[in-house]
Amino acid sequence: MPTAPHIELDSAGPAAVDGRHIRALTFQSARLEYLRHVLSELSLVAAGSRALVVGSGRGLLACGLARLGFEVVAADPSPAATALALDADDGLGITYLTTPAEELDLPDGSFGLVYCADTLEITERPDEVLAQAARVLRPGGAFVYDTVNRTPVSRLIYLGAFQAFPGTRIMPRGRYAAHRLRRPAELAAALDRAGLSAKDVSAFRPRGVRSLVRATRGRRRGTLTDDQLPELVDMVLEPEGNPVVTYLGYAIHRA
Repeated sequence: MPTAPHIELDSAGPAAVDGRHIRALTFQSARLEYLRHVLSELSLVAAGSRALVVGSGRGLLACGLARLGFEVVAADPSPAATALALDADDGLGITYLTTPAEELDLPDGSFGLVYCADTLEITERPDEVLAQAARVLRPGGAFVYDTVNRTPVSRLIYLGAFQAFPGTRIMPRGRYAAHRLRRPAELAAALDRAGLSAKDVSAFRPRGVRSLVRATRGRRRGTLTDDQLPELVDMVLEPEGNPVVTYLGYAIHRA
């Protein structure tokens, strides 16, 4: 079986980058499927439109948006993640910025789409993240996000498996905390305060829990490569489902 580099978990920087990249790889198909749904719902054409990815990590989602036809800006607070994204860039014309989600140094109303990834479940200042997203969105623009619900199961996975249990740990301890995981109703209220009207929520999950455990342990041990993760985990959308762990949603910037 092919081997992958061991994930270093004792250093906050590399651990955060690697763990987020594993999450981004397994979430990528669900994120793009949901984005296509939003574009269809809003009759939003990618070609000629500008998109911002907040919490862009190594740039996987930004590349996906660029391939759909968007002019993409990718923003992340980690210089290490930005450097890795630049190294992996394949000439799609993406602009990479190192900046926190709470303090975007970007012009007002300059994007038709903002996607917030790997951010709302870790920030202590969600209202500021959403206010910044709303500020850079044009009126009628779409704010799309994925995040983690606050349930007993999500706590077991994100606070336990992903950052506490040695065999499955892929994130530095403390990255996730129960109070930073937010229920859909709580997030809808925060969106409204920012001038964003919530339109939809869709649960998404791995097709099988065992496959997620095997993938996490395999990547943790270095017996699985990044390229093997998406097929093994196979995330699926559940538009009518109750989001037990993770969910996607979108909102519209009110004029």
